[in-house]
Order: sequence, then structure tokens, then C-alpha cells
Amino acid sequence: QVQLVESGGGLVQAGGSLRLSCAASGIPLSNYRMGWYRQAPGKQRELVAAITSSGTTNYADFVKGRFTISRDNAKNTVHLQMNSLKPEDTAVYYCNGRHNWRAYNYWGQGTQVTVSS
Repeated sequence: QVQLVESGGGLVQAGGSLRLSCAASGIPLSNYRMGWYRQAPGKQRELVAAITSSGTTNYADFVKGRFTISRDNAKNTVHLQMNSLKPEDTAVYYCNGRHNWRAYNYWGQGTQVTVSS
């Protein structure tokens, strides 16, 4: 059974930091492009950051310079370090794993991030 389990969300004041983690079981993350997405109330889910198997990263413009995605294939985990958080970063954050060459696509259950002003 494949599972992606997010953790690390919570309530933080504007300007603060949080570190999200995504732990995978049932799949080797080394074969997956991993991404963090978020969805705010009334809005569509959007890509925040992604990292390929080789470590190439890309970020949405609205988090560049503030968020950092990383992966530890040995521990089968992916992290999202979020600094200088803003109230508009408030959303449910989801971990996603997409296989590099097969049609496998997995989502975690999400973790709530709330940034107060």
C-alpha cells in the first residue's frame, strides 16, 4: 500500500517559519518527481515547489527566495522549508509523487498551514 504522509503544518505568525515533511511508504521516492502543492479555500490547487530525482528544483514565483524543497532518498522523505511566511501562504499543503516514466501519481492527505497577521 502506497502512502504519502505529510507533517509539520500548524499555526505561525507572519514572518515565521515551518518545515513540512512528507514520508513515503510502499514506493521508492528515488523514482519519483516530488512536489508540494497547496490549496486555499475557494481556490484551485497550485504547485508550490518540485524536485526531480536528480535534485533539480523549481518554484512558483510567489515562494522563490522563501521556500526550499529538498529530498532524502535514503530516508524516503521530502521536505519543504518555509521561511518568511505570509498570511497568503495559508492553505492545505499536499505532497505529490509522480513516477518518472510510469503513470503512477500519488497524493498525501494534506497538512494545514495557517499564517496569522
